[in-house]
Amino acid sequence: MSIEYKKTVAVFTDSCSIEDAESLLTWLIDKPKAKVNLKGLEHAHTAVIQLLLAFKPTVTNWPQSGPLVQLLRQHLN
Repeated sequence: MSIEYKKTVAVFTDSCSIEDAESLLTWLIDKPKAKVNLKGLEHAHTAVIQLLLAFKPTVTNWPQSGPLVQLLRQHLN
């Protein structure tokens, strides 16, 4: 798993695949005030990105670099 779910924060690491999308969806539904830590995220399947864009959770840390930073900052801020 590339996402570690804590009480109120989901911590993303490395690459998130399509397999991560279902658990992320369930977690976001169960945690309406969810926060995400994207600091370690390097790549994400489009399903994962779509969930982040749809639910717009609070971002505690942004990815360090790469094309995801610009896309996510633009749509999640």
